[in-house]
Amino acid sequence: MNYFILFVEILQLILFVYLGLATLYIAIFGLASLFPQPKKQTTENRQRKFAVLIPGYKEDNVIVDVATDALIQDYPSHLYEVIVIADSFKPETLAALRAIPVRVVEVTFEISKKSKALNKCMQVIGDDYDVALILDADNIMDHDVLKKINEAFNQGFQAVQGHRTAKNTNTDFAILDAVSEEINNKIFRKGHRVLGLSSALIGSGMGIDYALFKRTMLTVDSVGEDKEVEMRLLKSGYKIEYLEEAHIYDEKTSKKDVFVNQRRRWIAAQLEFFRKYFFDGLWNFLRYGNVDYFDKVIQMIQPPRILLLGLLIIFSILSFVFSNETNSTLKIDITFTYWIGLLIITLLTLMISTPRKFHNTKTLLAMFSLPMGFLLMFKSLLKVKGASKRFIHTTHEHTEKPTKKHLKE
Repeated sequence: MNYFILFVEILQLILFVYLGLATLYIAIFGLASLFPQPKKQTTENRQRKFAVLIPGYKEDNVIVDVATDALIQDYPSHLYEVIVIADSFKPETLAALRAIPVRVVEVTFEISKKSKALNKCMQVIGDDYDVALILDADNIMDHDVLKKINEAFNQGFQAVQGHRTAKNTNTDFAILDAVSEEINNKIFRKGHRVLGLSSALIGSGMGIDYALFKRTMLTVDSVGEDKEVEMRLLKSGYKIEYLEEAHIYDEKTSKKDVFVNQRRRWIAAQLEFFRKYFFDGLWNFLRYGNVDYFDKVIQMIQPPRILLLGLLIIFSILSFVFSNETNSTLKIDITFTYWIGLLIITLLTLMISTPRKFHNTKTLLAMFSLPMGFLLMFKSLLKVKGASKRFIHTTHEHTEKPTKKHLKE
């Protein structure tokens, strides 16, 4: 018996099942995203008071512009307050912030974390708010975002995710990052809502009932605070809405080292939460029928789309090259046809999930950077150990305002 062949075939079967299920998962929700979201009726007519929370760590390059723009909303000015949570800002930046009508809460930690900053801020500002809207320090909102989130709350939701989209597409990597986020918006947000499941949270551009958010955050002390909040909300039975028309513009990764650090943090958080919540999610699904919570746990073990695509290409090529090798001990022979089938389904899913505004020559040229993106993502995976335990800062530098072209699809 050739034990090496046996090992290779079992490994191939495991990988095929894993990647096959991942492909099926994104295909179902990608296809669902082509249909309109269900509309809920308005149950009340109320204007809520918002705390617009903007935590930032050494974000001196962008924070003043972001805070200034956040003040401009098509919503009663006495019903929202922009609050900058300033961690390690320069004195001149703090002075510039205090010169505009925003509230500045300074925080200092031995080990900085977004969760710590948010918890400290809410201790300071008190409870005179109805909704917490969290922005990253580089985020620019459309001027009707508060109004649209308030409308969702009037429909009965207590947690809402806005449509985070690219602020910049100045490099090939920024374009790929922008496309990746839009694909995730279609699959993990809109597609889920079409099928009646909760939207995924993304860490910024999200509005949550203030008391609920404050209460939940008190139990959170992790790097992936948004995912932990999401887990706890879904376990408690809250439904998370997705507002496709509420645009929040986010800086996309332009540099390779930033890409690696960012993905390393994300992958580490996902693996940590899968390990932490899998059995609890399974129990809540079997015992209470909580599909939302278990679905979120399953999301945590999904491979990033660029890894899924790259691995399917590699295995399709290998299966074609070795298609004539038939000395199989267990006769577990996953042929080229099956691998290429998964690859085609994945490609079609990614295509239908990519907005039409990215169907252009610029995106096509950026696709030549995909092999490098795959290698960097693989590098991030290899360096994932310990990344979920410490804060990894992503620097930002783009301050330009988004234009109408971002809305065209």
